[in-house]
Amino acid sequence: MDAFTAGILQRIENTQSDLHRARAAGDLFTMDVEQSELDDLRRLAEEHGVRVG
Repeated sequence: MDAFTAGILQRIENTQSDLHRARAAGDLFTMDVEQSELDDLRRLAEEHGVRVG
């Protein structure tokens, strides 16, 4: 696994955790921010052929 792939997968994992915490706290603003970030990261991964599980 190259550095880009490892980095993007780690960022996706971190963002998913942050989104989960925001949902648990009922923090709508942070949920929107984290979901947007997650969408962008997934798009970026797809554009570079990185499979996200």
